[in-house]
Amino acid sequence: MKRLLLTIAGCLALASCAGIPRNLKTPEVSFVGIRGVEASFFEQRLEVRMRVNNPNTIELPVNGLDVDVELAGEPFAQGVSAREFVVPAQGEAEFDMIVTANAANAILKIVGGERERKEIDYKLKGKLSTRIGLFRTIPFEESGTLPIADLLGKRRKND
Repeated sequence: MKRLLLTIAGCLALASCAGIPRNLKTPEVSFVGIRGVEASFFEQRLEVRMRVNNPNTIELPVNGLDVDVELAGEPFAQGVSAREFVVPAQGEAEFDMIVTANAANAILKIVGGERERKEIDYKLKGKLSTRIGLFRTIPFEESGTLPIADLLGKRRKND
């Protein structure tokens, strides 16, 4: 009887492992938009609209996100969101999160010597928290460009 219970327990353990993806691809996380919420001299709170693209053949249940943002190679903002959402298999989802910035260095760089530029380089680095078996956190790192007018809250002429 004891041997039968051990065999059943072993089979159940193997069956549960069979549902865990082996080659989970890193999701792509990118900016969609940014808007100022609250500002003081030392700290700014920004609402950032993010997009998560899921290249996997399984849905991605996200428990939250932890992100650090760099602008023009300078540390800009960081944030943690405990918002839960599901990214469909081979699909995408957008969500808003609040990040806290000490933007003095990046803003000086934007407003200072690079006035003629219309876009600025950004880098997102962090991790997605999930409920997928052994993959509780999935690290990500993405980079791209962001219109400076969006960052400074100015409207573009074509809008």
